[in-house]
Amino acid sequence: MKTMTCLELGGACNLKFTGETFEEIAELSKKHGMEMFQKKDEAHLTAMNKMRALMESPQAMQDWFEKKREIFKNLKEE
Repeated sequence: MKTMTCLELGGACNLKFTGETFEEIAELSKKHGMEMFQKKDEAHLTAMNKMRALMESPQAMQDWFEKKREIFKNLKEE
C-alpha cells in the first residue's frame, strides 16, 4: 500500500488516499474531487480549473499522469 495526498495529485488539501496502484489512488482522488465540486469548495474548484486547462492538451495530460505514476512508483510501501 502507498499513500498520496490530494495536493500531491493536483488538488487542494492534505486528504490522504491509499491504494495498491496509482490507478486506485487516482480513482479515490477523482471521487474526492467530485465531492468537493458538489460542495463548491473554492480551493478545489481552483485546482480543478488548472487540471481542466491541462486536459486541453492530450500530451500534457499524459505527461502529467506519467510524472505522478513515477512519484507513486518511488514511494515506499507502508
